[in-house]
Amino acid sequence: MKVRFTARGVRVRIDDLELAALQRGEALTVRVTWEGGGWSLILDPQADGVIGSGAQLAAGLRQRLPELLDPAQEGVTLQGPVRVDVEKDFGPQHLDLQETAPS
Repeated sequence: MKVRFTARGVRVRIDDLELAALQRGEALTVRVTWEGGGWSLILDPQADGVIGSGAQLAAGLRQRLPELLDPAQEGVTLQGPVRVDVEKDFGPQHLDLQETAPS
């Protein structure tokens, strides 16, 4: 999971394995800690809404997960105390080899 702070909120990019984990109902967490503090983000497929508390931001995906799983969709935007954009980031290693093989 890649996380970037933007002027509008937080941008999260997930790969295909992380999307599969969300589909299985598993929460994804990224955390960084330092002496006296830290920060964490949780993507939770079992919850709804965006909740910020201290240095933790939780983004519930339950209602938006079907849209995120749709291959035609690049991602979803969650509104809350901070906007969270969750985007699929599937690199070339995820392409079907048959689609890229020369004829």
